Amino acid sequence: MRFLKQILCLAAVILGVFAVRGQEERPLRPVLSAYGVELGTSHLADTYLTPLHYNGWHAGLSYERMQAMAFNPEAWIMQLSARVNFDRAQNPARNAAMLNLEAEAAWTMMRRWRAPFGAPETLSLGIGPGTSLRGGVLYLNRNGNNPAAAKGAWTLNANAFAAYNLRIGKLPVTLRYEVMLPVTGVFFAPEYGQLYYEIWLGERDGLAQMAWWGNYFRIDNRVSADLRLGGTTLRVGYHNDIISTKAHDIVSRRITHSFSFAVVTEWTSLSSRKKQQSDEARIISALY
Repeated sequence: MRFLKQILCLAAVILGVFAVRGQEERPLRPVLSAYGVELGTSHLADTYLTPLHYNGWHAGLSYERMQAMAFNPEAWIMQLSARVNFDRAQNPARNAAMLNLEAEAAWTMMRRWRAPFGAPETLSLGIGPGTSLRGGVLYLNRNGNNPAAAKGAWTLNANAFAAYNLRIGKLPVTLRYEVMLPVTGVFFAPEYGQLYYEIWLGERDGLAQMAWWGNYFRIDNRVSADLRLGGTTLRVGYHNDIISTKAHDIVSRRITHSFSFAVVTEWTSLSSRKKQQSDEARIISALY
């Protein structure tokens, strides 16, 4: 009986040691948050409002959140982003202005691979599915009957990125290219000449169109450099967004080129730190 008690005590100690080791080895997954602004040029066209092309300026605000996933932090990362865009463009005669206001939210899950060439974890590659929801309105101040055109789309996207870590002198820098390409979805498409008053009265047939590359094409490209200045990171980059739709004899196009600036931070919640029994816990960043 005494021998059995000793065996049970020894088993309890071993299980306790493995539990503590498992808790110590659980990595920290800091949250990367980026708050940005972008300024550049815009090119707008919408034949529901006018056959002319309008050119002007673009401004936007953005938020990005990235984190390694708990179930497999080395291989999977999550990205959540939101942005608000505003464009003001003029016709070739410079006597009419078209305004665009829109908002977008997107969520992405990506599989990540690290390719250590030389220094460890120098290059990271990722690809995965995502979804986004965008909506907004175009307004042309010279139109009387139909001064506005509503925009809306929900899409399933293919996303990819490449990130490269290097040093410029003593400054750590992360270069990143990311691209988003919608594959399918649904977008709002009224008939040519259809009034929104008629839609409000109940004429809603055909307003929702299935999106594919033949009638809804978009490619969103971003190139950025993260200058890691201690606890805070400064991000500078270039953003190009092309959206083109064609449905019911209405062609709509929006192209923006802009420079972007963002403040990036990485932080870990207090609850995550309390779970760690060791100050030497491994840290797995979603980007760096």
